[in-house]
Parts: sequence; structure tokens; C-alpha cells
Amino acid sequence: MSVLGRVIFLLTVSNAFMLTAWYLHLKYLNHRPWYIASIASWCIAFFEYTVHIPANRLGHTQLSLSKLQILQVGMSLVIFIPFTVFVMKEPIKLDYLWAACCLVGAAYFVFREIH
Repeated sequence: MSVLGRVIFLLTVSNAFMLTAWYLHLKYLNHRPWYIASIASWCIAFFEYTVHIPANRLGHTQLSLSKLQILQVGMSLVIFIPFTVFVMKEPIKLDYLWAACCLVGAAYFVFREIH
């Protein structure tokens, strides 16, 4: 697998942990004190960092920091949409799809090569 393929895979896994840490407590721990949700989220976030840091180190061997960040944001959106619909049971609005198109545009401009 190419470096970019491995980075995309690691960022996908990382974002799954990240979204779980950031938002799942809203569904399952909303009746508990905030510090319980915070501790649970930090425990989940530990796994996000154990995948995200290697993804950045590997990615930075071939990609600029700007490209890594745009890739991270794009992967976050790719994971966020199904997480929102299937786990949190919230609908996707048309504006979210327009925002996704803007991120695709950002990725185009960051990854294109100007000669």
C-alpha cells in the first residue's frame, strides 16, 4: 500500500475514534456529570492519538503540513456524515453537502501541482 493509502487508512481510524470521543457522550452520557463524560472521552481519545500521530509522521514524509491538514479535515467529514446519520440519528441537510463540496474544492487547490 502506498504512503498516501496508509495515511488515509490511519486517518480514517483516527477520525472514528475522535468522533466517538467528541460526540458519543452526548447520546449515552448526557444524564451524567460532565466530568464523567470528559474522562470517558479522554480514554477514547487516547486511541485516536495513538493512530493520528503515526499518520502525521508517515504522511509528512511525502506531504506538506497543509496537505496533511486538508486531508485530515476531509477524512473527518467522510467519517462524520455516517456517524451523524447512523449513530446519532440526525438528518443530513443540504447545506452539509454544500460544505462537503467546499472541502473537496479546498483539497483540489492544496493537492494540485502548479508548474
